[in-house]
Amino acid sequence: MTHFLQEVMENNIGKIEENVPLSKYTTYKVGGIAKCIIYPKNIDKLVLLIKFIQKYHLNYKVLGNGSNLLFSDKEYDGVLIKLSDFNQLEIIDHKIIVGAGYSLMRLAAIATRRSLTGLEFAAGIPGTVGGAIYMNAGAYKSDMGYITSSVKVLTPDLKIITLTNQELDFHYRTSFLQKNKDYICLEVVLKLKQGKKSEIEKVIKDRKNRRVLTQPLEYPSAGSVFRNPEGYDPAGKLIEDLGLKGLKKGGAQVSEKHANFVVNTGTASATDVKELIEFIQKSVKEHYDIELKVEQEFVNWE
Repeated sequence: MTHFLQEVMENNIGKIEENVPLSKYTTYKVGGIAKCIIYPKNIDKLVLLIKFIQKYHLNYKVLGNGSNLLFSDKEYDGVLIKLSDFNQLEIIDHKIIVGAGYSLMRLAAIATRRSLTGLEFAAGIPGTVGGAIYMNAGAYKSDMGYITSSVKVLTPDLKIITLTNQELDFHYRTSFLQKNKDYICLEVVLKLKQGKKSEIEKVIKDRKNRRVLTQPLEYPSAGSVFRNPEGYDPAGKLIEDLGLKGLKKGGAQVSEKHANFVVNTGTASATDVKELIEFIQKSVKEHYDIELKVEQEFVNWE
């Protein structure tokens, strides 16, 4: 790692942070220490960074806002890449061209100011645009797949190509990028529609009020833990009907507000969170014979 970091510095790839607690970079506020986080300045520097990673045979992962990840408590012995400098934004009529590192909530606010409708669902999702594409983030019966025109990506052989909406294979909380993790989202083209600013603001305000009443926003979490199983009650209702609301494992707890949220009450370890999630899965399987699928991604548990 020392020689790798030396090359990164010599080539002015971008800011480097070493021995970083992942609790600072995930919305669960848990996780071990990351050996390094690197912020490449642009696409050329990202390509060079990947070449160095390959040269030294290091593990790596692109990290957005950490809003859908559960890192283990052990050290991440690899390179985490943050695309915070990929934050360009251009709006042409109803088309938005935006970098992968741009804040999704900020983008929803800007779209609202421009009276552009289609991004209202994203106003409460604390991720990056790239992360939202990767997970096909969504809410209120809409998601990124409905508004994404195309995505510029870096391929595993370090070519820059554009994938169309159809090629991105968006489905409920998944996409081509999630199934092909060696592709890196660089830039996104969204197509919205003209709307009325007052109506867009009302929808966002109403949904915000609903979230405050029904979701445990006062605690660290990563949003909904499980996908809603097709053809059955929502995951939250299945969990609540089993009497699991409020169940604790160490500092992790099934939210008393919404049973499809696991929250960090302040002292949770990543292991607490994972074991509680697995207990819920097991209980639902035993009682309903339903396999709940986890929305969140477990990282560094091997």
